Amino acid sequence: MSVQETDIAIIGAGPVGLFAVFECGMLKMRCQVIDSLDAIGGQCTALYPEKPIYDIPGFPRVGAAELIAQLAEQAAPFDPVYALGQQVQALSEHNGRWRVATSTGAEIDARAVIIAGGSGAFGPNRPPLPGIAEYEGKSIFYAVQRREAFRGKRVVIAGGGDSALDWAISLAEVAEKVYVVHRRAKFRGAPETVARLHALADADNGVELVTPHQLHGLEGGNGQLTAVTVQSLDGETRRLEADVLLPFFGLSMDLGPIATWDLDLDHHHIRIDPATCQTNTPGIFAIGDVATYPGKLKLILCGFSEAALAAHAAYKLVHPDEALHWEYSTTKGVPGRP
Repeated sequence: MSVQETDIAIIGAGPVGLFAVFECGMLKMRCQVIDSLDAIGGQCTALYPEKPIYDIPGFPRVGAAELIAQLAEQAAPFDPVYALGQQVQALSEHNGRWRVATSTGAEIDARAVIIAGGSGAFGPNRPPLPGIAEYEGKSIFYAVQRREAFRGKRVVIAGGGDSALDWAISLAEVAEKVYVVHRRAKFRGAPETVARLHALADADNGVELVTPHQLHGLEGGNGQLTAVTVQSLDGETRRLEADVLLPFFGLSMDLGPIATWDLDLDHHHIRIDPATCQTNTPGIFAIGDVATYPGKLKLILCGFSEAALAAHAAYKLVHPDEALHWEYSTTKGVPGRP
């Protein structure tokens, strides 16, 4: 394959990576975006497309998939090139530029690199249940893609964090029965969410809290569950008739090849200069959840701010002979937009 040239190579097509396309475009920098998933959106698309988000400025409530659609539309005037379904394997410097090699054999030559890959490649933490692989993708799911798919179903949700509680409350509106299994009587979700869940359970409104219990076994055949067995701390087992199991035990994060790039790492995160979002390697920036610095907040809106900072810092590398004249979007406008 021939080497593809661009100004900025963005690793990660989640919400922060998409907004980085817009910010770079406003500064007349071309972008190519690489992501291991087959669609843009990152976790918003892969894990919770129907989940509402409440802390995006200007949107009192927005679905995750809708947010991605809006960000893609915002970036579209700058004609980003998306290289999806491929993982970045190697990064090397060539004559003051960066060469990015992907798992498909593609090579991208860029003046700067912005890593916006969340916390790296991610996958669900799977419960250690015998025979679980038979049911995965058929009646065991690690994310809710379409809430309507669970209408009239008997659903077992395992976990005690925000994802488990949020979906228990949401699916109670469409499911025949929702069991919430957690190894402790106390949940780890937001206090308001915990209170809403207890209220549903107390009202016998189709929600039952099965605590303190943990998953013990599966019953069914040909990929279809008929029941989930759970076990108390005393070793007593109980059989929950169920059509679906949703284990929400968080994600397993892995930086993958990024961990070998001699960047200043703090566990699964990359330390950056908060003023520029540049890493310890000039020309390589990190934004969003993968970036860390004192006082860092893991919020999408903070990632948006970091995208703007990284774009302005990268401008000096892409256009070293041009002074950056600050202009607001209200003055400058956007190509093709009135």
